[in-house]
Amino acid sequence: MLKIENLVAGIEGKEILKGINLEVNPGEVHAIMGPNGSGKSTLSSVIAGKEEYEVESGDILYNGASIIEMDAEERAHEGIFMSFQYPVEIPGVSVTNFIKTAINETRKAKGLEDMPASEMLKLIREKSELLEIDRKFLSRSLNEGFSGGEKKRNEIFQMAMLEPKLAILDETDSGLDIDALRIVANGVNKLRSKDNAVVVITHYQRLLDYIVPDFVHVLVNGKIVKSGTKELAYELEEKGYDWVKAEMA
Repeated sequence: MLKIENLVAGIEGKEILKGINLEVNPGEVHAIMGPNGSGKSTLSSVIAGKEEYEVESGDILYNGASIIEMDAEERAHEGIFMSFQYPVEIPGVSVTNFIKTAINETRKAKGLEDMPASEMLKLIREKSELLEIDRKFLSRSLNEGFSGGEKKRNEIFQMAMLEPKLAILDETDSGLDIDALRIVANGVNKLRSKDNAVVVITHYQRLLDYIVPDFVHVLVNGKIVKSGTKELAYELEEKGYDWVKAEMA
């Protein structure tokens, strides 16, 4: 599904990713861990197509085709979803109206008509129940006055509604207490299937107690320096990132 080949990228002339290779297949969950400044969020942003990042060399293949020249909106329409570490607030636009617009824009890009209102309502009801979201929550302005946990739960709701093929969760656990973390992780787990894939970017092993990855990759100084199964995350928790750096030396 996703294949990254020797990716070198950065921002404002500063090289951050220094030759990333990664392959993600349908049905898999990959966790990318690493210390601050290692390039984790840059990697997620480059995959999603954020325009301020520049790809110097290498390629990103999605379902066998290069997406390097696609902008973020085109990638989203192709089924790539990214949750943000700091979601934006949009006063005056309800959660429901935002998601209706997002779904219909994607349908339009595929040459389809808007989703019928009855079908949209049924989908919203199903997904909000699946994620244990109060219907009152859906009428609030997008992220305005939301707690950290509410913002994250809203992003997982968007993911549930859009049904992406590839979801990139950038530090979804940032600022969450245990209850909020459990609710968000439970939502992600309910949405996992053999046809989609998830890339989870995190500092800490605790998230991986709830979203169990098939593979863990350690990113240090812009390179994936170690890969393994979920047990690698426990080793990192116990020994810290200095252990990996020492192995590299």
